[in-house]
Amino acid sequence: MRRDSRVLAFKLIFERLFNSQPFDEELWQEIKDRDKPFAEQIFNEYQNHKNEIEQKLSALLIGYSLDRVHKVDLALLCEAITEINYIKTPPAVAINEVLEIAKVFSTSESPKFLNGVLSSVIKNKTKEGENV
Repeated sequence: MRRDSRVLAFKLIFERLFNSQPFDEELWQEIKDRDKPFAEQIFNEYQNHKNEIEQKLSALLIGYSLDRVHKVDLALLCEAITEINYIKTPPAVAINEVLEIAKVFSTSESPKFLNGVLSSVIKNKTKEGENV
């Protein structure tokens, strides 16, 4: 199931926010082999575009800096933006999946926050005709 891949990708991104060392192989073992390539694709695209994602995300966080955003929420935002911009997942699908994952891993206020930020991402992308 793709949600399992998305959860794994979220965990990898979350860990990367704190640690730049190679990952423990246990993370890769959490998911079925058939779903592993999608998780790796998300994570690799995030790694390839990390600075760009974070710069543009910073511009959308009015009154906040990235270091003030709850790290779980930051990882979820990065996961969604990666899917929308670099994997070309339909925005509604990427947003819905991230909101569902947030219900399990984050606070009760997170889905509202994430939805607001990701809506801005989509509006800016549509308006500017470019990646976030």
